Amino acid sequence: MRNYEVVFIAAPTLTSEELDGFINHIQTVVESKNGKVVKVDNWGKKSLAYKIKRFREGYYIVLSIEGDGGAIAELERRFRVTDYIIRFISVRIDEDLKRSEKIKSARRRKIPKQTPAPFPEDEQNQAPPLAL
Repeated sequence: MRNYEVVFIAAPTLTSEELDGFINHIQTVVESKNGKVVKVDNWGKKSLAYKIKRFREGYYIVLSIEGDGGAIAELERRFRVTDYIIRFISVRIDEDLKRSEKIKSARRRKIPKQTPAPFPEDEQNQAPPLAL
């Protein structure tokens, strides 16, 4: 199973019920292709950087998906034929996660074991340094 992040922008003319229905439809499509939608992040209506298909705003939705390429290919096909999807992008992130875990483990091996710092109350009980 590979990890993907799919971001799409829906037209601002949709109602919240239509948008939720479309997200549920997307989840069933992914599950029918032996995938799993791990997380759905609805960012809400945001303004676009530039005008796309006569729209200045859109609903941003981010999906985290575990599955294979077939599920993502089917999602992208459905995004292309759906009129109210303005833009979409799919990114495979499992290689990036693997690379970041490697870097973190290498950093942990490089850091030497440090002795614990003295407690602040120990420093208060000591005599102040002498001035010369």
